[in-house]
Amino acid sequence: MANLNGKVAFVTGGSRGIGAAIVRRLAADGADVAFTYVSASSAATATALARELAVDGRRVIAIQADSADAAAVKQAVEHAIAALGPVDVLVNNAGIFVTGVIGDASLDEYERTMDINVRAPFVAIQAAQPSMPDGGRIINIGSCLAGRAGRAGVALYSASKSALVGLTQGLARDLGARGITANVVHPGPINTDMNPADGAAAGAMVSVLSLPHYGEPRDIAGMVAFLAGPEGRYVTGASLSVDGGYAA
Repeated sequence: MANLNGKVAFVTGGSRGIGAAIVRRLAADGADVAFTYVSASSAATATALARELAVDGRRVIAIQADSADAAAVKQAVEHAIAALGPVDVLVNNAGIFVTGVIGDASLDEYERTMDINVRAPFVAIQAAQPSMPDGGRIINIGSCLAGRAGRAGVALYSASKSALVGLTQGLARDLGARGITANVVHPGPINTDMNPADGAAAGAMVSVLSLPHYGEPRDIAGMVAFLAGPEGRYVTGASLSVDGGYAA
């Protein structure tokens, strides 16, 4: 497919897992892509991905930016705009998953969770949207735990992803007059190195799904590509689950 030819995409947390699958899919669909990675330890992986995808005139750049640092997020968006042009498709994917029952959670854990999972998308949106062309796309990666915690120990994470839903709905109203859509994609259990399908907790997770298996990163990337492309032009303010029936 080439329905994103001439478009510029920016993806946070794009060097591995779901983020890397999104970067690959948007590039395959024709977009020039900038993506962030968190630290120097990820630089080699991020650089290799950018080089792999930068073929046939496609421009793909990797930018180091810790989403816990608001200034770094803003600078990363500005870097992408300077290098590639205004962002047509913004995907806020970077996030952290802090677990623990509420009595054991620290204020530092709360602040870091909110900084990365909520503040960073807010900052990226503020930096990108002034120059975003009419008809642009904002896609936030949420979680199946935003609407249904399902177990103990996920209060902070669930709260942050629920906040992302509210932010997205407000964005849909704020930016709709410009034809800019804003949506949340809620992954369920996805087979990544951080949550492997053969991990210790996988059996318990699969037992509460309608489809008895983990999803793959490409499943999330496919939904993002739909929302980013022309067929997603009339979908906004929506929460779209790709969760194997976790919420069913």
